[in-house]
Amino acid sequence: MGTVHAKSLDPLPMHGRDLGLHPDDLVEPPEPEQESKQEVLENKDVIVQHVNIQGLGRTKEDLLGYEISEVFHAKNLIDVMKKSHIARQRLLRLGIFKEVEVLIDTSDGSDALPNGLDVTFEVTEIKRLTGSYNTMVGNNEGSMVLGLKLPNMFGRAEKLTFQFSYGTKETSYGLSFFKPQPGNFERNLTLNMYKVTGQFPWSSLKETDRGASAEFNFPLGMTNHTLKWEGVWRELGCLARSASFAVREESGHSLKSALSHTVSVDSRNSAIFPSRGALLRINQELAGYTGGDASFLKEDFELQLNRRLFWDSVLSASLWGGMLCPIGRQPSCIADRFYLGGPTSVRGFGMYSIGPQSEGDYLGGEAYWAGGLHLYTPLPFRPGKGGFGDLFRTHFFLNAGNLCNLNYGDGPRAHLQKLAECIRWSYGAGIVLRLGNIARLELNYCVPMGVQSGDRICDGVQFGAGIRFL
Repeated sequence: MGTVHAKSLDPLPMHGRDLGLHPDDLVEPPEPEQESKQEVLENKDVIVQHVNIQGLGRTKEDLLGYEISEVFHAKNLIDVMKKSHIARQRLLRLGIFKEVEVLIDTSDGSDALPNGLDVTFEVTEIKRLTGSYNTMVGNNEGSMVLGLKLPNMFGRAEKLTFQFSYGTKETSYGLSFFKPQPGNFERNLTLNMYKVTGQFPWSSLKETDRGASAEFNFPLGMTNHTLKWEGVWRELGCLARSASFAVREESGHSLKSALSHTVSVDSRNSAIFPSRGALLRINQELAGYTGGDASFLKEDFELQLNRRLFWDSVLSASLWGGMLCPIGRQPSCIADRFYLGGPTSVRGFGMYSIGPQSEGDYLGGEAYWAGGLHLYTPLPFRPGKGGFGDLFRTHFFLNAGNLCNLNYGDGPRAHLQKLAECIRWSYGAGIVLRLGNIARLELNYCVPMGVQSGDRICDGVQFGAGIRFL
């Protein structure tokens, strides 16, 4: 096996003899070997004899063998082109090449068959050290991110990353090491060390986390799984002198050690503006059995269904829910509870301003649910169709949800009854802007309903930015 370098496969460059003949051309009759090769290629019955990789430096050839092996199984010319294109995408996905070019040629040499082909991948490796500067959108917050990356550290797509983030509510830095399994990039291991300092003004709380985690991702059938262990030293404090006594009680140091498992099935054609498909994500977290002060079992899920209607409109329905059950006599911590409300969940309410509160500080809850029904349509009169206008959608929505604490001795019927009481809901319309395929902005006019004492509302125009929306 040789070395790799690659670019786009559209169209594939075909090197070798010109196999097309024009009736007006005055040419000599082709030799028998040329005629035979032309006929075979037109019938698209070929054999891939050699796959060469050019341009390798520190990358190990055995890693790339897994990614390009399917090219040898191609049986006709169209199949060679398709499998070469897939192999090129797999090579780029490794994150170790700046570009990859694919060249397909007829075989040469003493062992060349009449219908033999050689496929060459020409690659350009990424530098040993790269830096980046970019902005990042979280749930109603923005960050400036600086990063240093050592890609392909040991020649098999490993990656060491240092990242510093400074945001409106959060500052963090961390070091992570990423190691994929050769031949199965989706199966990978990530090790992290980090420090995160965040401000939560809705609770008059500030939190500093120093921790380490190990995360293993792997596909299983149609599902994707994540197994994670996390150990965190948490320091909670008051953000303002006016913080309530309930928040002051939570202040201090604690140690959390937790195991978690996430399973997801995602058939959507887009994460931001899906027009079809569904998403199901279920997460379980168990804290306390591997050490630490926190001890609880936490379950939550996310469900989304999308269906295309007439005139490029899309109907979307989503449902979130979760429950946190403390283990032992120790109550749950304010940092582990669920929060609800704001432009990314139940619109028309202030950020995380639904549920239990004390002296104006929102304390979160141990159980919640939230649902949404949305109708997305193109902009009126379709300005910028096929270009910039396709980044926008008009948006009509109906949201509802509730968050509360539960007495776990009362049983499931009492839990459901409490979650069905005092439901907050809202409706409205607005405009949505897609930022790449990872985030979006919303500008909505909201009408909050079912408002309870202590809830903060946003009656009118509300702006939201984030990566996860109800």
